[in-house]
Amino acid sequence: MISDLDAMQAALAEAQKAAAEGEVPIGAVVVYGGEVIARGQNRLLRNVDPTAHAEIIALREAAKVLGNYRLIGCTLYVTLEPCAMCAGAMIHARLDRLVFAAADPKAGACGSVLSVLNHPQLNHQMQVEQGILADEAGELLRSFFRERR
Repeated sequence: MISDLDAMQAALAEAQKAAAEGEVPIGAVVVYGGEVIARGQNRLLRNVDPTAHAEIIALREAAKVLGNYRLIGCTLYVTLEPCAMCAGAMIHARLDRLVFAAADPKAGACGSVLSVLNHPQLNHQMQVEQGILADEAGELLRSFFRERR
C-alpha cells in the first residue's frame, strides 16, 4: 500500500524526467488499490500536442490499464495544481481523489485561479488535498525556468 508521500515522490520523479527532456517539469501518477497503475509527465513538446499534460497522459494510461475511462477508486497525484482542461478530464473520469503538490497562481483550476473541481452545479465531487512536497515541486519549476531565462 503506497503512502501519499511515496506516490507524490513518484510524481516528482516523473517531473524530473520531463525536465531532462526539456519539458516543463510536471509529473503525475494514478494510484488504484494501493499501487501506482499509471504515470505521466508533460509531453507537449515531444508529442506536439497541447493536451499532453502530465495529468492527461496519466489518466489515459490508467484508463487503458483498468479497461474503463471511469477511474472510480483512483487517486491522481500531480506536482502542480491542475489547469481547467485537466480538472475537467478528472471530473469526466470520476476520480475519487486529487492530491497536488504546489499551487499554480497563474492557471490553477482547483482553487487558485478557478474552482472547477467540486463546483456545486457539477455532477461529480472529489476529495482534493494539496501541499505534499510543495516546496520540492515548486523549486523544480523555479529552477527549470531560471535556467531558461
